[in-house]
Amino acid sequence: MVTTLATTAPALVSPGLDLEQSFSQALEGLGLSAQAARMLWLPFPMLLVLVAAVVGVLVTVWLERKISAAVQQRVGPEYAGALGVLQPLADGLKLLVKEDIIPDRADSILFTLGPVLVVVPVILSWLIVPFGQNLLISDVGVGIFLWISLSSVQPIGLLMSGYASNNKYSLLGGLRAAAQSISYEIPLALAVLAVVMMSNSLSTVDIVNQQTGAGVLSWNIWRQPVGFLIFWICALAECERLPFDLPEAEEELVAGYQTEYSGMKFALFYLGSYINLVLSALLVSILYLGGWGFPIPVEWLASWLGQPIDSPLVQLITGTVGIVMTVLKAYLLVFIAILLRWTTPRVRIDQLLDLGWKFLLPLALVNLLVTAALKLAFPVAFGG
Repeated sequence: MVTTLATTAPALVSPGLDLEQSFSQALEGLGLSAQAARMLWLPFPMLLVLVAAVVGVLVTVWLERKISAAVQQRVGPEYAGALGVLQPLADGLKLLVKEDIIPDRADSILFTLGPVLVVVPVILSWLIVPFGQNLLISDVGVGIFLWISLSSVQPIGLLMSGYASNNKYSLLGGLRAAAQSISYEIPLALAVLAVVMMSNSLSTVDIVNQQTGAGVLSWNIWRQPVGFLIFWICALAECERLPFDLPEAEEELVAGYQTEYSGMKFALFYLGSYINLVLSALLVSILYLGGWGFPIPVEWLASWLGQPIDSPLVQLITGTVGIVMTVLKAYLLVFIAILLRWTTPRVRIDQLLDLGWKFLLPLALVNLLVTAALKLAFPVAFGG
């Protein structure tokens, strides 16, 4: 499998689609210098990430409403635009114009910083998500490590929000959020480490490239089924999705750490949660489902078209379909997460912590050791 990749990848990878180069060449053709073109390019990726994250949230909120309505055999939003597609915009506009209230005895600075610390690291994590060989904002060599580091900042914002609210329910919600995040970050990191070990790289692009060559058969889900389940369970817990939404369990904590929040500060928590859900689904598709890779080898597509694998036509088709494949895989996982929310009961806090520390952590360690052994025993199949 790796041999196939080594012989076919350079021809496919090296030409690629490079948005920055195309953008710079177009501006230089208009008479601008290379430095000016670079300066104009810099804000564009961040704006693109922000727009993509917000659009992803709007789509996910709409899906949440429609899928939950179908599961419960009731009518979802249907009057705000065609099939209710404008309902998420109406919700956002409502929260935007609502009064922003800060409790009388709350710490106003920490109370305001809390939601910001929840949202900003999640949006920054989108910088490492690849939709193609060159279709990503920043191909840093330690992309996965950067994402794990940024995700560790979010619990600080949740704990800060709960503490600054001067409300016992909010404080308990913040403490629960911190305990839950710490419990599930460790097995999640160990599951990711097994994939990194097989691909010999922390770069998200390298991890996807390692899964090309044999179509669907080269995806990591076949070599890491246990790691896939561990990662997905931990991702749901990190996003505080049912059955793991203990930090905001309404029958116990009113609304947890967000009890005292209103207006846009309240909206930032949900924005961060939904952005994190879409981000987690994208990372699962990148780590385990081949990312932008086709279910069939690209060589077959090129032969059907009668074109060499590095021809512009094949590159354009693979780039376009790669984006579609990445998004489709991610939203299939979002669909599963929404179904789980509306079909599973909430666990107790002790059950949640036991699952993380007593089951997933040992299982993730065993999976890592087995992966290391298989890498030594079968280097061709496990990235030796």
